[in-house]
Amino acid sequence: MTQAMILCAGFGTRLNELTKNTPKPMLKIGDKPILEHTIINLKKSGINRIIINLHYLADQITSYFGDGRKWGVEIVYSYEDVPLGTAGAVKKVENILSESENFLVLYGDIVTNQDYRELMDFHKSKKDAIASIIVHERIKSNSIVEMDDDNKVVKFLERPSENEIKDKKQNWVNSGLYCFNKEILSIIPEGKSDFPKDVFSKLVELNALYGFPLTGYRCAIDSSERYFMVRLNYDKGLIFDTRNLSEKWH
Repeated sequence: MTQAMILCAGFGTRLNELTKNTPKPMLKIGDKPILEHTIINLKKSGINRIIINLHYLADQITSYFGDGRKWGVEIVYSYEDVPLGTAGAVKKVENILSESENFLVLYGDIVTNQDYRELMDFHKSKKDAIASIIVHERIKSNSIVEMDDDNKVVKFLERPSENEIKDKKQNWVNSGLYCFNKEILSIIPEGKSDFPKDVFSKLVELNALYGFPLTGYRCAIDSSERYFMVRLNYDKGLIFDTRNLSEKWH
């Protein structure tokens, strides 16, 4: 069983009116919601079970995707009365995810054509890896990721201070696309928690976090401007027909 979890419980408040009556993963890119593009890409990468966590306007997602049979996958839903954060959401369904030796976790507002088989193969090649995260290069970001020559992450900082930004040695940043060994489930604390803030620094201490450089298009829909930019890129055929685009699209 090859599994992935897509995180879709957020409110998407930074998109203002666009998400007033629509959960962000259901915003359309072309003729399909963001989430549908994600599911199709996962299926192409060999994923056959997908867990989706839900909170805000959950019925719009469940009524559209149902059990996933239409897309050739099994979809399992995890409802959260209160959003549990990126890591807390995974901890809540550890009984399901533990059925796989390795699994993916993706942010539901990211549009990407990344081939996840590349990430999974990379992760399996690192015998001491508990987590392998996709990284891309960007001068300014909310994270700092520094790696050694073997792609082992030696520093991970979430929302770094100005001094920490000045001292950074590389421009790698977190892409929000992860592959985990099921051992991660015992490391995630109970209750609400987030991978960047609460988990990844522990993995760095354990020498168990690796970075895999992005090989496809990737854009997080964290503003209305980015949403309209991605729609334009899609209409131009720049997302699912083109790979390795310029860093300006990341």
